[in-house]
Amino acid sequence: MGEPLTALRIGMVGAGRISGAYLDTLTKAGGLRLTAVTDLDPGRAREAAGRAGADVAGSVTELVARDDVDAVLNLTIPAAHAEVALAAVAAGKHVYGEKPLATTREEAAAVLAAARAAGVRVGSAPDTVLGTGTQTARRAVDDGLIGTPVAATAFMTTPGHEAWHPDPEFYYRPGGGPLLDMGPYYLSALVHLLGPVVKVTGAAATPRAERVIGSGPRAGRRFAVQVATHVTGILEHTGGALSTLMMSFDIHAARLPRIEVHGTTGSLSVPDPNGFAGPVELYENGGWRELPVSAGHPGAGRGIGLADLADALVTGRPHLASAELAAHVLDVMLTLLDAAERGAALPVASRCERPAPVLPRQAADTGRGDTG
Repeated sequence: MGEPLTALRIGMVGAGRISGAYLDTLTKAGGLRLTAVTDLDPGRAREAAGRAGADVAGSVTELVARDDVDAVLNLTIPAAHAEVALAAVAAGKHVYGEKPLATTREEAAAVLAAARAAGVRVGSAPDTVLGTGTQTARRAVDDGLIGTPVAATAFMTTPGHEAWHPDPEFYYRPGGGPLLDMGPYYLSALVHLLGPVVKVTGAAATPRAERVIGSGPRAGRRFAVQVATHVTGILEHTGGALSTLMMSFDIHAARLPRIEVHGTTGSLSVPDPNGFAGPVELYENGGWRELPVSAGHPGAGRGIGLADLADALVTGRPHLASAELAAHVLDVMLTLLDAAERGAALPVASRCERPAPVLPRQAADTGRGDTG
């Protein structure tokens, strides 16, 4: 499909490292048009705007007030996510933002309440769960290929982002850490596969008090670590399945699977939820076999969740990368950290619906990004 006559006009806040992937999708996906960009660094804003023929706005306040902005794409650092979202909602704009939705439950609740009052939609990354990897695995679960799900594992292991990121400090401040940084990918996938989480228990550690920047103009500079950098947990889902989770910035190398789901009659190997595609393998009758792609947006890239939101506005359906899902995932992560601190199992207070699967028509209409 080509771009409709009334494409959703996007104002982008933040033109940092991740914005390039979004720009790829914005320039290719039907139903979206970038009209304005703002960033604390005017040079980055000009460069990003130039890629899409957009204008440069001098501030967030200026951008959200523009008549040619229908929705705000929020690509700021986590600590600013709620502030920018609330400013956009107050101006009557829809919002789609990078993960996490906010850094506290109170901020997330404020964004949801403001959006409901204003009658606008809020979506949140990760949208990788809308790709063919997680969606094909979900289709296999829903079709009963592994029987009744009983357990899952989810492992994210890395020595830390300071080795490659020139400004890594925010990953190690409140709102960061491996759980809040990478956990949304894994937890969103687990909710898609197994449903929301009702109870958690866990443990957390901070083995190193300092980290060293490994690249860029500040290479060699030390900075303090203010959050847990190794987190483990057990999650109980609504259907009774138990997921074992490990998120770490302290593991140099591992051969662990990204996600596996185990049922009463078989098992699934699920690809990296930080990407959109990848092989899904089914174990049954004594052997593994790769499943054909059966669901999800083919060739998707970051921003497909925003394209889905635009399509949902036209058709009147719920959008799939919803703020309600993101708020639940945030609550699960914060409750897990609370459980680790207290040394106790804790209930998860929030609830969300298990997101609907990507339908074939939606994939045909919005799946125009690059492979993630």
